[in-house]
Amino acid sequence: MSVTVRGAGAGTVLPAPAPWDIRLRDVLVRYPNGVVGLDGITLDIEAGEMVAVVGLSGSGKSSLIRTVNGLVPVTSGTVEVGAQRVDTARGRELRALRGQIGMIFQSFNLAGRTSVLSNVLVGRLTHAATWRTLLGAYTDQDKAIAFEALDRVGILDRAYQRASHLSGGQQQRVAIARALAQTPHLVLADEPVASLDPPTAHGVMRDLRRINQELGITVVVNLHLLDLAREYGTRMIGLRAGKVVYDGPPAAASDAVFESIYGRPLRSEDVLGA
Repeated sequence: MSVTVRGAGAGTVLPAPAPWDIRLRDVLVRYPNGVVGLDGITLDIEAGEMVAVVGLSGSGKSSLIRTVNGLVPVTSGTVEVGAQRVDTARGRELRALRGQIGMIFQSFNLAGRTSVLSNVLVGRLTHAATWRTLLGAYTDQDKAIAFEALDRVGILDRAYQRASHLSGGQQQRVAIARALAQTPHLVLADEPVASLDPPTAHGVMRDLRRINQELGITVVVNLHLLDLAREYGTRMIGLRAGKVVYDGPPAAASDAVFESIYGRPLRSEDVLGA
């Protein structure tokens, strides 16, 4: 099915909000069971960077990303994005803040029984009046933004299909389009390719890189695969036991560096492969 964008703003309609930087100062995250997710982390991520965060399961990658958008509260320390404090935000302020941060999960988190377009329009919720979201009465501008987001990830022709009918890679692209429809200042991706085959994983990573390069949006992506981190990040942060053990160019990260991050010799599952 071909899709033509009609109505207000047809063409390039995705606004280009100023990218946010990220600042963490001596951040400690201790969960109720006593496990430490982040152990005194201080980081500065500049606006417009594409950062690959690498480490094994339990290293603190998810804690880091979820602390940045307030899904995980900090035990101590401060977290800022742009000009806003995350660690002190509550209620409506925190919801509004999250509405400006695109979040992409490993599990896609789509409504399978509804259309691809309806899933992407969820990204417009924080920009629409409550009555419009309850009735599904999105504006022509909202729909044009959703169509353009789908076009940017190469699945505009799937707009009216049920999300459950798509492949895993296509569903992840819908999730990226949904995040783009928020017109975010910052995109966070938590292991977005962990369940995908190699060609599809590279396709998703290329989408994220293109969003970073063409729209200037700050992108932080969690990965455990060293070849993807080397290829797509402009900066790599290595975490181990909640601490930063590497922060520098991906190209400078030798196998020995990855072994220091992982705390063991490299294995075949640490590389995506062909």
